[in-house]
Amino acid sequence: MSKSTVKSDRRPGKTARRTVKKGAKTAQIVAKKASKSARREVGSGNRATRAINVRSPSVAPNESAKILRTQSPPVQPVTAEALPLRTHKYQVGETVYFTSPTFGRAAATGSYTVVKLLPSEGDDYQYRIKSSGEAFERVAKESQLDRA
Repeated sequence: MSKSTVKSDRRPGKTARRTVKKGAKTAQIVAKKASKSARREVGSGNRATRAINVRSPSVAPNESAKILRTQSPPVQPVTAEALPLRTHKYQVGETVYFTSPTFGRAAATGSYTVVKLLPSEGDDYQYRIKSSGEAFERVAKESQLDRA
């Protein structure tokens, strides 16, 4: 008996397992390559219309459903003329009645004069207002003001 025969007789299970393992791995690699090439063939074409290979549970495993994708229609840009422009309700120098909010810091309700127009915060414009009885100015939202 030769030495190679003796070695294979001692470990027949190990070489058999190796062979099975290599065969399974090779089968996985071949399957991956086949699926990649199938996707590449389906995906090739122009960008406007492209068919995509998709597996669906209602379709048999060997068959595949095709979804047709098209480009979206062009969208017209919105011009400044189409948007309604909202302006401040009160003007600088106008006398307004301020109602303080019920929560937070209590402010003196009463007559105030609009000192400056401020940009909007969300959907409400803001104003800098001043009372003749106070030395400082405060900021108020348009919803807190009424015509005096």
